[in-house]
Amino acid sequence: MQHSTVQGHLVMDLVVSPELSFGIAADLSYEAGDPYAVRFAFHLPGDAPVTWVFARELLRDGLSGPSGEGDVRIRPLGAESSQVRIALHTPNGEAVLHAPAAPLVAFLARTDRLVPMGREVAGRELDAHLADILRGCGAG
Repeated sequence: MQHSTVQGHLVMDLVVSPELSFGIAADLSYEAGDPYAVRFAFHLPGDAPVTWVFARELLRDGLSGPSGEGDVRIRPLGAESSQVRIALHTPNGEAVLHAPAAPLVAFLARTDRLVPMGREVAGRELDAHLADILRGCGAG
């Protein structure tokens, strides 16, 4: 049986200032039923998890170069860095996180095995077609 979700976990640095940052846990998830999106649930000490949803393609592109124009911006932390910078913008301010690239690359590779990048629409159309067929079987 093929799973329809991919899960991941990593520790990211929440950057408070150039001199101060602290590690926070983040759970990553991807669902085949929503093939364009990835979810990051950030676990802040003493608070309920905060979840951000953004494009899987934005995350992939941000591993190799600047990506994003709106609330989420991702880019490598320098030419030879093994980390990425993720900036999350809200009306109340900006949160900057630094994350190791390797677990993000591994997470994206697992999402690609579930729903290959660029094939998201075909998978959804197939699911809808299959649902129509199955509904027709019970209509007799």
